Amino acid sequence: MDTLVKLDYGGTVGEQIIGCFEIGLDPAHPPPDGEVSRGGDSGAAWMFTTSEGRPGTVLAGLHFGGEGAGNPDEHALACLPSSVFEKLQIDLRPPAPAEAQVLTGYDPGFLGTRVDTPMLTPLIAGDAVRLDGSEVIPYTHFSLALSSSRRFARWVAWNIDGGSLKRLSRRGIPFVKDVRLPDGVQVGNEVYKDNRLDRGHIARRADLLWDGPAEAERANVDSFFYTNITPQIEDFNQSARGGLWGRLEDAVFADADVDDLRVSVFGGPVFQDDDRLYRGVRIPREYWKVIVFSEQGELRSTAFLLTQNLDQIEALELEEFHVFQVMLGEIEERTRLRFPAGLRGAETLVVSEALGERVPLGSLSEIQWS
Repeated sequence: MDTLVKLDYGGTVGEQIIGCFEIGLDPAHPPPDGEVSRGGDSGAAWMFTTSEGRPGTVLAGLHFGGEGAGNPDEHALACLPSSVFEKLQIDLRPPAPAEAQVLTGYDPGFLGTRVDTPMLTPLIAGDAVRLDGSEVIPYTHFSLALSSSRRFARWVAWNIDGGSLKRLSRRGIPFVKDVRLPDGVQVGNEVYKDNRLDRGHIARRADLLWDGPAEAERANVDSFFYTNITPQIEDFNQSARGGLWGRLEDAVFADADVDDLRVSVFGGPVFQDDDRLYRGVRIPREYWKVIVFSEQGELRSTAFLLTQNLDQIEALELEEFHVFQVMLGEIEERTRLRFPAGLRGAETLVVSEALGERVPLGSLSEIQWS
């Protein structure tokens, strides 16, 4: 039942050690030609039979090899399905009816005043991964635009209903790639193995868990798609001035009179040509976030930048981050995105003309919310 075999696939793959189990001949039902494994069988499914000997519905294994030429021990080699599915990050279970509902994603009318998602400028629009012809990819309570070259989201947009937030466990929910999209445009677990990199959510999981129980649970699962994940050094929320970055959304509810407890948020990485290359993936070293809400009927927007150095000098490491409250135009310049014009007039940050060297936020109380 538990066997390790060595197979030499040649070329760049070479010799591989594979965990598997053996399938031998049933003397009572031998195959016509005596062969239980033949060339071309790799990838075929081995199924259990019923007690009456008829084909069943339980998958026993996935075929990948057999005995060598001249070996009288006729047998096949198969991998356990659960092991294969885990490595490929797939699931054969059909979705429940609730999970099969059409995803609407980010709602631009969520605040009562329409707030559209950022637009990709012509310089980067051609790099967008498209789903059904659209650069906007929807999930439960959030949407995003994915870069095909960097394989991370350029922006993620999400809505938060602070009045109906749920507390749900994350236990047992795997990080997975989105099967609606090509595998090659998504960074999976290969970059996170055996190092200090964490799989960090762009749209916070806790922000998405609202509305009815079924929808909140779907959002909980959707938050773990790798399209919503970027590499972070051991949760930089902890190194960024006492975790300010991870608490910005909480702070707006605590410090501003938010109409209907509803907030919309945009966020994502800043892509730079000299981002560090690691395992074939360029790791972003800056992140941005824009928080939008309505206060006494007036739209407000506040932009933040998580960086090591606003001047980008010697900012090649991912060790010490600082949070700055910045103007929306600075986010646009760094990301080559364009935000809705209405957000510019709604900015809460007042910048002095005599501004000297900028300093990072030392606490959440320093944020200008209105």
